[in-house]
Amino acid sequence: MNFTEDQVERYSRHIILQDVGVEGQQKICDAKVLIVGTGGLGAPAALYLAAAGVGTLGIIDGDVVDMTNLQRQVIHHTPDVGKPKVLSAKEKIAEINPDVKVNAIQDLLMAHNALDIIKDYDFIIDGTDNFPAKFLVNDACVMAEKPFSHGGILRFDGQTMTYVPGTASYRCVFKEPPPPNAVPTCSQAGVFGAIAGMLGTIQAAEALKYIIGKGDLLTNRLLIFDALKMNFRTVNVKPNPERLKIDKLVDFDQAVCDIKKD
Repeated sequence: MNFTEDQVERYSRHIILQDVGVEGQQKICDAKVLIVGTGGLGAPAALYLAAAGVGTLGIIDGDVVDMTNLQRQVIHHTPDVGKPKVLSAKEKIAEINPDVKVNAIQDLLMAHNALDIIKDYDFIIDGTDNFPAKFLVNDACVMAEKPFSHGGILRFDGQTMTYVPGTASYRCVFKEPPPPNAVPTCSQAGVFGAIAGMLGTIQAAEALKYIIGKGDLLTNRLLIFDALKMNFRTVNVKPNPERLKIDKLVDFDQAVCDIKKD
């Protein structure tokens, strides 16, 4: 392996782990992970994946940093208000680990560009904050046979599952997006800031486990937690062959989590 002395020191706590080691760390350094959304979930996921040494991080987000984001989106700081989120995140990633290459995409993932954007990545993290985007990430990954981690938070609750080709997808749990305004956004109902860190970190761990090929992923299982009671449970999910047949991508309409738009 071609690690420098500084890299051996930086990644030493991984290298001494029996299930990671030098070979596993090399896999991490060679990996490419795309994070869709640099908000509550994408922020902690990006921080931990950068610290772990993921070789290439793609980050896509069309939004700018808002004061209301700072309560939970820990990759952004007060001086970043008004700055594009992908640029703010790229700066913090560089400070954490200059080894990491960052592809910053200041845009929205949409039906017309999703397949082209995800095609070069090994694993996708869904850090989006609305149902249309979550179904789009799911459908694009199923079509492209790309593994991904779904995550969602609201109030004190969080849920996450991991998809790899052949396993249950987000659509196997939820057939289609709810009608507009049927479910409140986090700007309407609120979100406990720390649960974003809890869930985003779990998503980062799932990505790293997939990359090194160790442990049990959250495949065919939906992990649900209530942070107010600190109760965790998993629900088994069976793959639904009909819902795994995705032949086109669709942009659904729904209000997003933006307090200024509600």
